[in-house]
Amino acid sequence: MPFLETKDDTRLFYKDWGTGKPIIFICSWAVSSKMWEYQMYSLISEGHRCISYDRRGHGLSDDPGRGFDYDTLADDLSSLIEYFDLREITLVAHSMGCGEIVRFLTRHGSDRIDQVVFLAGSLPFPLKTADNPDGMDINLIETTRGEWKKDFPRWLAESEPSFFGAGLPNCSVSPQIGEWTRWDMLQTSLKAVLDCYSAIIETDFRDEMREITVPALIIHGDSDQSMPIEISGRKSAQLIPDNQFIVYENCPHGLYITHAERLKEDILSFIMK
Repeated sequence: MPFLETKDDTRLFYKDWGTGKPIIFICSWAVSSKMWEYQMYSLISEGHRCISYDRRGHGLSDDPGRGFDYDTLADDLSSLIEYFDLREITLVAHSMGCGEIVRFLTRHGSDRIDQVVFLAGSLPFPLKTADNPDGMDINLIETTRGEWKKDFPRWLAESEPSFFGAGLPNCSVSPQIGEWTRWDMLQTSLKAVLDCYSAIIETDFRDEMREITVPALIIHGDSDQSMPIEISGRKSAQLIPDNQFIVYENCPHGLYITHAERLKEDILSFIMK
């Protein structure tokens, strides 16, 4: 199987499909590169090279039990780009992965990057603080983390309906899609689950996002219960200098499945500008 080694000798599994200008897909919290297979397959038929990889502790990649902070994860992305010696790249990420894009740009620069795409991002700073009063309350966050430490599979099953927008117009997904997603998430180590979530909640990207110089596409659903648009997508659009912000109506967090065809068209339109 295809693997690359990072600077701290962690092996990362990757998929490299198609030919043409490269699109790198960065995964969401607790899932592997499997999440992107439908998007990747549809975009290689449009003449693009699509690459994705399993974050450390996820999927088939090594689990070193460390390095789940954004600095290390951004360095892992840099290792992938250097491994393939890629240029003129489009970076596409969902949820947690959006932070990896921002930290990559501030740590490694944008010389190799043409544009970036943020889908249902966890940016810019989810935690409620004195200067971020509409963020998530730390007590609720700790309660959720406590549930994961006791029974993560049950929490996943209970959270699946809202993740895929059960009851919303045009958001029907098969039971098998839900089972497939939960199975993928259960391959992620519990330490990676907990440490990555801490990174999501505690990292403040507001200043870094103001420094982004490449064009950005921001897409967020107005019915996202995992990362509400008011504390994420809308704030991101106010911070990034050169961005296009698209709101999907009646759209949940799992838009990469529920709105896959529309996403493909919007990404292609953005790339071709």
